[in-house]
Amino acid sequence: MSEADLRTQVGIIGAGPAGLLLARVLQLQGIDSVVIEAQSRAYVEQRVRAGLMEHDACQQMRDAGVGARMDREGLLHEGIVLRFDGRSHRIPLTELSGGRQVRVYGQQEVVKDLIAARVADGLPLYFGAQASAIEGIDGARPVIRFRHAGVEKSIACDFVAGCDGFHGISRASMPADVMRVFERVYPFGWLGILAEAAPASHELVYASHANGFALLSMRSPTVSRLYLQCAPDEDVAAWPDARIWGELETRLADDAGFALTRGPIFQKGVTPLRSFVAEPMRHGRLFLAGDAAHIVPPTGAKGLNLAFADVHVLAGGLVEWYRRGSMVGLDAYSATALRRVWKAERFSWWLTTLMHRFDSHSAFEARMQTAELDYLTSSRAGMTTIAEQYVGLPLL
Repeated sequence: MSEADLRTQVGIIGAGPAGLLLARVLQLQGIDSVVIEAQSRAYVEQRVRAGLMEHDACQQMRDAGVGARMDREGLLHEGIVLRFDGRSHRIPLTELSGGRQVRVYGQQEVVKDLIAARVADGLPLYFGAQASAIEGIDGARPVIRFRHAGVEKSIACDFVAGCDGFHGISRASMPADVMRVFERVYPFGWLGILAEAAPASHELVYASHANGFALLSMRSPTVSRLYLQCAPDEDVAAWPDARIWGELETRLADDAGFALTRGPIFQKGVTPLRSFVAEPMRHGRLFLAGDAAHIVPPTGAKGLNLAFADVHVLAGGLVEWYRRGSMVGLDAYSATALRRVWKAERFSWWLTTLMHRFDSHSAFEARMQTAELDYLTSSRAGMTTIAEQYVGLPLL
């Protein structure tokens, strides 16, 4: 077998959380895979994305044997704070969800852990490998074509897992006449910063303010991650550090004298917000997972967690096939995964709509936002609804 003609059981496109976790879970079940990634290792290990992991996502890391550093360095959270009208209201997540917790641990750290494990085991992982075509997905032996180190190569496999994100080749390889797309593009984005500053709160703070939404998060005990609602095409150059800190202090202020911790800002960026789902998530021998199939606004912290939930379902179906020759799990993959996807999409859409200011809103609609927040934070049932979804619905 030549280097340009690889053979494996599962070909995985994309070395993000979905592709790497899938490869790891399959490896532990004795199933071979080859992973290709268009970007460099340095790029994917430094790419700042999600930072909050649901209860079950953390357990998936442990079950895969790569959770030690997460448990050691990740920040365990048992609640969040909703702030509006200058008042702070804590949602006791763990108390209201039967003991479930969330953990702040950057997506890039998850990726580092999974890459390190695969490299240590000497398993095939190609960086700088741009997929150019996926062929034969309606047959029993699909082929992935890609270019690596200036050489055209191919992977013959039993199944293809498309984990290459929103802009990857995998979703584009699905027949257009079988795919349906659902999308909501929001009229705002998030201006996000990373700052060398100790977090001013030990739990995340979601703030609704007349100037727009703000979020106080963190990446470590010494690094704060903060966001401001802004125009989706906002020019970062129009936001010098002093303006950012001033606006954060305005939107995050409360009547208890909350004080924001300042420090050097070492990263800025604007992220437009959208909700997106592509159905189905499978055609023939091609299966989509993670951002290749769905995008959520970051308000609900569901992106990484949905990718992991997809892997849970897909890996189960693949194991069933290789152990018993049954396609039952794989045939049900799309419908099963989409049940959870749509629930997470609903929560992310709802929380985004609840916390952000819309230019189209009337004074009445603005008051309705405040009234709903007041109800939710004064009702145990309302807070439980938030808590159950925030820590993550059970895996299917």
